[in-house]
Amino acid sequence: MIESWDIEIPSLNKGKKRKAYVYLPENYEEGTAFPVMYMFDGHNLFSDEEATYGKSWGLSKYLDENKVPLIIAAVECNHEGHERLSEYSPKDFERGGIKVCGKGKKYMDWLVKTFKPYIDQNYKTLPDWEHTAIGGSSMGGLMTLYALSAYRKYFSRGAALSPSLWVYDGVPDFIKSANYRAGTRLYTDYGSKEFKNHDNQRIYFSDTVKALTDKGVFVTSRIVPNGTHCEASWERQIPYFISVLFEK
Repeated sequence: MIESWDIEIPSLNKGKKRKAYVYLPENYEEGTAFPVMYMFDGHNLFSDEEATYGKSWGLSKYLDENKVPLIIAAVECNHEGHERLSEYSPKDFERGGIKVCGKGKKYMDWLVKTFKPYIDQNYKTLPDWEHTAIGGSSMGGLMTLYALSAYRKYFSRGAALSPSLWVYDGVPDFIKSANYRAGTRLYTDYGSKEFKNHDNQRIYFSDTVKALTDKGVFVTSRIVPNGTHCEASWERQIPYFISVLFEK
């Protein structure tokens, strides 16, 4: 079951509404409490009708069919101009001659101080570090790495699919400076056909995986054969990251 409602993030775009989504497993009423995975680009996760390019991850279908005892809490991105890039970046950067102001810290502050408490108060969650995950793709993948690094008090595991490492031209500074909690777990991947999208992307990915591994993070990394930068490709990776993050 998926519930959705309109929310506002005052620190980012006061007065503008966007959708929040919560997926509840089929055995939600029978269960006592469930782990939660917070995700970016909530509009792309469940419904083709709401997805930006007409194809979603089909995430609820997979979770229902495989009876995964997991709550998903997600928020729609800001679709105005370059605001998605802005809200999903921890730093300022330039793209195509356009300067993007990084508001990723403001977004994450809102998520952990407002959205997560709301979810924990209104749903049967396991709110502790061990049972709280985060995930996303592309810029959402970059934000997943940022959340695991700078907000490691809250998240023990994450799924960073096709993370936009080109924003940092290599290993992000927030990874270099982070002291990860023991047991932090990460699934990350790149489609083999994606590496041509940005210069040196293969090197950025391998260097980032090494940096995380050197810091003691339990990293599962993959290069997806014939994988591309789209929801259909990310949908095929759901069984992998669910298994890695929530294996018994």
